[in-house]
Amino acid sequence: MNKIKLIDSHAHLNFPELKSDLENVLQRASEGGVEKIICVGTTVEDSKDALELADKYPFIFASSGVHPHEASSITNKTYRELKKLASHKKVVAVGEVGLDYHYKHSPIEKQKETFASFIDLAREVNLPLIVHTREAEEDTMEILRNRNASDAGGVIHCFSGSLEMAHKCMDMGFYISIPGIVTFKNAKNIHAVVKEIPIEKMLIETDSPYLAPVPFRGKTNEPAYVKHVAEKIAEIKNLSLEDVARITCLNSLSLFGLEGNAAAPEISYRIRDSLYLNITNRCTNSCTFCAKNVDYTVKGHYLKIPDEPTAEEIIDSIGDVHQYKEVVFCGYGEPLLRLDIIKEVGGWLKERGVNVRINTDGLANRVYKRNILPELSGIIDSISVSLNADSAERYNKICRPPFPDAYREVKKFLYEAKTYIPHVTASVVGLPNLDVEKCRKVAESELGVEFRLRTFNDVG
Repeated sequence: MNKIKLIDSHAHLNFPELKSDLENVLQRASEGGVEKIICVGTTVEDSKDALELADKYPFIFASSGVHPHEASSITNKTYRELKKLASHKKVVAVGEVGLDYHYKHSPIEKQKETFASFIDLAREVNLPLIVHTREAEEDTMEILRNRNASDAGGVIHCFSGSLEMAHKCMDMGFYISIPGIVTFKNAKNIHAVVKEIPIEKMLIETDSPYLAPVPFRGKTNEPAYVKHVAEKIAEIKNLSLEDVARITCLNSLSLFGLEGNAAAPEISYRIRDSLYLNITNRCTNSCTFCAKNVDYTVKGHYLKIPDEPTAEEIIDSIGDVHQYKEVVFCGYGEPLLRLDIIKEVGGWLKERGVNVRINTDGLANRVYKRNILPELSGIIDSISVSLNADSAERYNKICRPPFPDAYREVKKFLYEAKTYIPHVTASVVGLPNLDVEKCRKVAESELGVEFRLRTFNDVG
């Protein structure tokens, strides 16, 4: 197994608890798979110290900002100095800045004033924000909206807000950063947030030397412990540790503009304990909700392939097939548009005793103008067909098929598939205003197949 690669998106390496033993702290982080660390500034001097560490160590990056606790100390000179620091190539964010109404070390109005000014600074220097918010949810959201913080983007660090706040922040282009608190048994709120929001919008952090995760709770936190955050997210999201590490690393690379963001297109890619085969980017439909309308990345894998792979190239990409629970023909396109490839590669997989699944739009019979299901018999163990609606009118509106009778063809395909394939499922994406129960009734009562509801905006 490859070594897990992690990024600690928020640490205070220059604080005394860590700086006094920094070489050992960094060595333990490296041994734990931490490849990059964002050292976050909380005052001007602190930001300078963070940059000094970033200059010394290639894998450390810095941010420049002033914590809301210190808002009362901010002058015009502060902004000038932070702006100068932000011009350095290893300063990757403005922060941490924001609001903290728990201790109120600085007056609320002063905090709000300086937070707004820091958002303006981030937009000016074209860097993302690292936002601190504690017991100030309403004001934080109002200032982010009013100052057009979405122009800068950023991350809500050490998130402890509501699920509603998380969605509003994501709508503005912000990531949600998950700290060690997620490992605490009674942290029900953050558990719910992690479960519901897409991991494609998450970062992981330690906020070291604070908030050490279980089993180190109450002790000095350090970047090596970020792995425990990733493990808990994996548990909650029903993903592998490798999935969480890969995806959150890509998120950090993207947000902070770090080297390593360029991703190579993948033919075969692993999620959890299944292997997926990305054999075409062509589609029959043009679905309004398709994630590739925005991005070709799925769970940290880049799926925009320059050319359609041959059967030999697909097989070469698979490796040891016996390490997977199943192999799935499902990339960023309609796999049955390459029926001959599926039969060849699927046959090769079945000879090796592998469970094979296809995720499809169910329009292959209409495309080929014949019943192709008998050709899949003995090769495909299970098939998941995108039903996606409870009526032809609704289907045509959201899936935009090239055939006026597409919905009828999908239902016919599902019904006939039971004769040739052992396990048949009709799936729908949980779009807003979709009558899920009507879809379930079509699948189970009318067609006699299993039903699966897929979460909207959570691909893979």
